[in-house]
Amino acid sequence: MESEQEARTILDRLNTAVLTCDDQIRVLTMNPAGESMFGISAKQAYHRPLSALVLVESGALLRPVDKARSMQQPVTAHDVSLTLSSDRSITVDCTATPLATTQGEHVLIELFQVDGFLDIAKNRYREDQYDASRDVLRGLAHEIKNPLGGLRGAAQLLERELSDRGNKEYTRIIIHEADRLRNLVDRMMSSFNPVSHKSVNVHEVLAHIRKLILAEIQEGLTIIQDYDPSLPELRGDRDQLVQALLNITRNSVEAMGDRGEITFRTRIERSVYSGNRWHRCVLKVEIEDRGPGIPAHMQERVFYPMVSGRADGSGLGLTIAQDIISKHGGTIQLHSEPGHTRFVLLLPFQSKDPQYAG
Repeated sequence: MESEQEARTILDRLNTAVLTCDDQIRVLTMNPAGESMFGISAKQAYHRPLSALVLVESGALLRPVDKARSMQQPVTAHDVSLTLSSDRSITVDCTATPLATTQGEHVLIELFQVDGFLDIAKNRYREDQYDASRDVLRGLAHEIKNPLGGLRGAAQLLERELSDRGNKEYTRIIIHEADRLRNLVDRMMSSFNPVSHKSVNVHEVLAHIRKLILAEIQEGLTIIQDYDPSLPELRGDRDQLVQALLNITRNSVEAMGDRGEITFRTRIERSVYSGNRWHRCVLKVEIEDRGPGIPAHMQERVFYPMVSGRADGSGLGLTIAQDIISKHGGTIQLHSEPGHTRFVLLLPFQSKDPQYAG
């Protein structure tokens, strides 16, 4: 019994999805990594055909299983593309191993998701690019902001000396533009503030953002809340998290022209690489809209400073969001196509509860 418990503990901690199936390829067991991959609990999957867990091309998953059973030896298939019942596409390496048991010919299936490593490399590259851009921005912000006070003060003094109202209008333009530039620099610098670590209820944060957005857009916009009420609190900076999530939400609202439907969704995501380490569990926050989508050529650039799809956009909202989430040890993923855009934020719980701790 002790060795069986040890084996179960090892399986539960694996980042690889591990399943066992009976002689009719019905699921018997599934570890937590498998539950996360297929979006179904082991209890719900029990005795369901393996093919029922896959929406499209279930044959791609069944072929190595059938071959392993016929050859009576392990078979590995690389880069197997699967569309899961959650309508999510993944790429895995699949190893099927026949098992002779007292109940018959079973099969052990190991699924290792390889596209996750592509995401890791992509996120690292994005963070490196952002770090370089941030250093440039920090220097540029100081160079811009230092003379702004003198420029504004000179314009105010000049305005007092002018008697012609038409000329005063020009000084007001100078003051207004100086203030606008100062506010822009302040927004650039705001994400450089240190992070405080206190307990944060992400649902309270999202409810606050929903209230703010609906107060700004009083008709034509619907925000749906789809939350997992069992989630623990985060350790983080509430104000900065509000800013990050608000920036992303406003991006979605503007993309839809202030009309349409946005969904806030929270879930647990298991076995995630974030902040240069693997985490057993992280918080997944999704902000989803039904807008026109982000063009493919811009999707890798939207988090960089000064990149905007709108003529009147500053290109800083998503940059600041990226920096705040990164400082919390998390990552932002973007999935966009015409008619559907989804920002996925993955944030470590940093919890003392072993169920959620990394």
